[in-house]
Amino acid sequence: MNSVLNKQVAVRHLGKVGYQDAWDEQERLFADIVATKLANRNRSVELHEPTANHLLFCEHPPVYTMGTSGHESHLLIDEARLASDYGATFYKIRRGGDITYHGPGQLVGYPILDLENFFTDIHQYMRLLEEGIILTLADYGLTAGRIDGLTGVWLDFDGGTRPRKICAMGVKASRWVTMHGFALNVNTDLSYFNHIVPCGIADKAVTSLAAELGHDVPLAEVAERVRYHLGNLFAFVY
Repeated sequence: MNSVLNKQVAVRHLGKVGYQDAWDEQERLFADIVATKLANRNRSVELHEPTANHLLFCEHPPVYTMGTSGHESHLLIDEARLASDYGATFYKIRRGGDITYHGPGQLVGYPILDLENFFTDIHQYMRLLEEGIILTLADYGLTAGRIDGLTGVWLDFDGGTRPRKICAMGVKASRWVTMHGFALNVNTDLSYFNHIVPCGIADKAVTSLAAELGHDVPLAEVAERVRYHLGNLFAFVY
């Protein structure tokens, strides 16, 4: 663990931003944190500097991303058609998970955290991210949960007849510093999921907060609920 613990988290709302721009910003913040950790190794303990933590919220133009365990067969149309017919781009990225979609009306969260400021357990980290989304959905009267063996947050999850994913997750961690994160379908156009096998799971549906409630919900309002619940679960200082 770090000799100087910093639970302060800087929250930024990037608005609608291109996937590459958000990726570049994550990489920049990640590199800064790792550089501080490495520099601290060459300092006496009393001179150690605290490492930073960040939570970025944003919304992307239509984009499909595939993690390191993804299968290209799960992209059901070619990249040229994605661009010409649907205005979407495609990226292979260094995170866990298979293929997923990001687009307008979806709340994307990128925690770039030094877990040595909190705990060093990736499993616990993933479960707390899921719990933050579960609690957020409960604020809107929806009962959400987990399905064994499947990352993310689901409705009708406990042996129901129509389980459907509402939030996908995929993370990368190195030197206990995290990247990537979660994508919560709020007012998302779900038809874009027809072009992929979402997260490599062919036998389950995808849904959104708006589809379940019957009306749109302000993204900023949902982001504030997520921020609040993650803050309590991780003991963030804002």
